[in-house]
Amino acid sequence: MSTTIVESGEFAGWTTWAEEPFEHETAGPFYFRVDEKGPVAAFRVARKHMNAGGVVHGGCLMTFADFALFAIGHEAMEGSYGVTVAFTAEFIDGALEGERLEARGDTLRKGGSLSFVRGLVTGQDGRPVLNFSGTIKKRRKQA
Repeated sequence: MSTTIVESGEFAGWTTWAEEPFEHETAGPFYFRVDEKGPVAAFRVARKHMNAGGVVHGGCLMTFADFALFAIGHEAMEGSYGVTVAFTAEFIDGALEGERLEARGDTLRKGGSLSFVRGLVTGQDGRPVLNFSGTIKKRRKQA
């Protein structure tokens, strides 16, 4: 899957999958890169991400965590297209509008067609917000 490097703004130098309309335009935009600690995904919480209770909507957090599965497992995918075949999440704390959220994690195992990934979404103060894990299956992209 092709990536796009962001050229300006807060996430200049980060990468995104601009061809993913739901994650990039509707739910996100979400970004990722590899730094000295490994793969990291991030986004800045906007009004559209909030629920009526004043914290980030759980569906938004899970969508971001699903994006992060692929950011964390990107190397294991070896440039292939993939789909999530299993996903679990535990909500730990709420996140607020304007906050920058990050997700880091590990690829636990890479097989021929399946990769197993786990991660943690944290707030800008490092507090845990969402714990997640999932399984990615390599696939041919559908026409």
